[in-house]
Amino acid sequence: MQWRSLVLGLLLLRLGLHALLWLAPGLCVRPRFAFPFAARPPHWGSLRGAGGSRAPAAGPGGDEYEARYSGAFPPQLRARLRDAARRMFAFGYDSYMQHAFPRDELDPLHCRGRGPDRRDPSNLNINDVLGNYSLTLIDALDTLAVMGNSSEFQKAVKLVIDTVSFDKDSTVQVFEATIRVLGSLLSAHIIITDTKQPFGDMTIKDYDNELLHMAHDLAVRLLPAFENTKTGIPYPRVNLKKGVPANSNNETCTAGAGSLLVEFGILSRLLGDSTFEWVARRAVKALWNLRSNNTGLLGNVVNIQTGHWIGKQSGLGAGSDSFYEYLLKSYILFGEREDLEMFNDAYRSIQNHLRRGREACNEGEGDPPLYVNVNMFTGQLMNTWIDSLQAFFPGLQVLIGDVEDAICLHAFYYAIWKRYGALPERYNWQLQAPDVPFYPLRPELVESTYLLYQATKNPFYLHVGMDILQSLEKYTKAKCGYATLHHVVEKTKEDRMESFFLSETCKYLYLLFDEENPVHKSGNKYMFTTEGHIVTVDKRFRDSLWRDTFLGEEDSTEKIKSNELKAVNFSSNCNRVPDERRYLLPLKSNYMRQIDRMVGLI
Repeated sequence: MQWRSLVLGLLLLRLGLHALLWLAPGLCVRPRFAFPFAARPPHWGSLRGAGGSRAPAAGPGGDEYEARYSGAFPPQLRARLRDAARRMFAFGYDSYMQHAFPRDELDPLHCRGRGPDRRDPSNLNINDVLGNYSLTLIDALDTLAVMGNSSEFQKAVKLVIDTVSFDKDSTVQVFEATIRVLGSLLSAHIIITDTKQPFGDMTIKDYDNELLHMAHDLAVRLLPAFENTKTGIPYPRVNLKKGVPANSNNETCTAGAGSLLVEFGILSRLLGDSTFEWVARRAVKALWNLRSNNTGLLGNVVNIQTGHWIGKQSGLGAGSDSFYEYLLKSYILFGEREDLEMFNDAYRSIQNHLRRGREACNEGEGDPPLYVNVNMFTGQLMNTWIDSLQAFFPGLQVLIGDVEDAICLHAFYYAIWKRYGALPERYNWQLQAPDVPFYPLRPELVESTYLLYQATKNPFYLHVGMDILQSLEKYTKAKCGYATLHHVVEKTKEDRMESFFLSETCKYLYLLFDEENPVHKSGNKYMFTTEGHIVTVDKRFRDSLWRDTFLGEEDSTEKIKSNELKAVNFSSNCNRVPDERRYLLPLKSNYMRQIDRMVGLI
């Protein structure tokens, strides 16, 4: 089938499919390497039926992009923006504590709290996340520490210890409970017990590892999800008091089932109990073994009993995103080489089958790089939209040293943000319009902006952060906190402030502008979980406890030899952005103009 015929068919079907999600409803509510690219797929511009667009020439009489973005960023302005990010967090947090605590979330328009929807158990958008355990307070703990607010951090920790229980008749999504609650408890515990105390005195008087015990209790309640599954892939939901519901869905998404390893692994290594890491690692291996033999890609929805792919879409957004993220971050944290090997293979498949556009970000002709959604078995294009969760991927590329490619993809999402003052949940690059127009205060673009700034120290990313912060203040600020945008064009609001706004969005904005933060200056090495929780990268997490459980299986950890690590890790890629470009645009202005035109900005 030719590309143009495919796109024509997609357009004819669009009206009928507009309201359908590629991910089965409720399954996952969410919420480098310079490989040789022989036989690149077609430019994504050619998929629009208009041929690959050429990079436009710079306009006469100067360049508006260089005038706006290049040059040093005044330290006084940076300090004001840091303080503005802190005030943003404080307003959201204080509003939650005043109007919503001990409920899970804040309704910022009506200044009240929200918990699980007991009247409608099928309301998974709410019930998957809200477990009646003061979610927002727990999720915000380490942000308080990162911002140096020791008194409020200590108060919040004591509140959690004294008031939160997981012995609740709440059916929650295993993934959401793991990344938001378990991850935050572990992060706060690590901060409290850090002998160096880089963020100030965050110690708790008479602390007896209560947060670690709470994390253990929660994880034990999540373990039934891993039982009675023929593949080892967990059920998507569990009741914290009763276990897996009798009518539980046998279908789950790749990200939801395969993004538990960081939190479960940390817990196992802190407790000296391999159980939690073992079940999480077994799930990752089970998913990995189901990838396509032809493309090396995974789908987005799988049956946990049969191992059959229900959703055959392979992409980098919802349903898939954090699976790839945690392959790399598990390696960074635990040093298990098989995790790196899986990530390397996955990244190669992504580059070979999902990437469209010109080969180089900052040179040559053709459309800018873009990662599209394809059929996992054939690599054929499935639709012409991308979603906002994919904006995390430039940050992941930074972690593996593929900075140049990250620059291009980030610029595309930033152009969409500039057009709407937010990121629509789903954007159709064929039609240059939102397919799903709401924006729930997601952090992914801010996260990638922060990591790209740390990698390049280019002031351009401070300008990006300033734009994002100003848009949030202008369009999402409500009477009591910050609200989801119901429609990014009309700027109408929904009465919900998700907990990740405090745990991630505000945190990354603050760190972007706080050059002197202990995260950057203490000498400790830190990593952020997929929920933005900060954990130290140190040798206590390098002791493997799970290996004995896999005795008798083929040991794949030796497939990457020490002399091969450099070849697959491409650490030299980190030097691909020369020092002389520090105060120039990270992406040439003609390519920036090209991207702005492609999203309908100019």
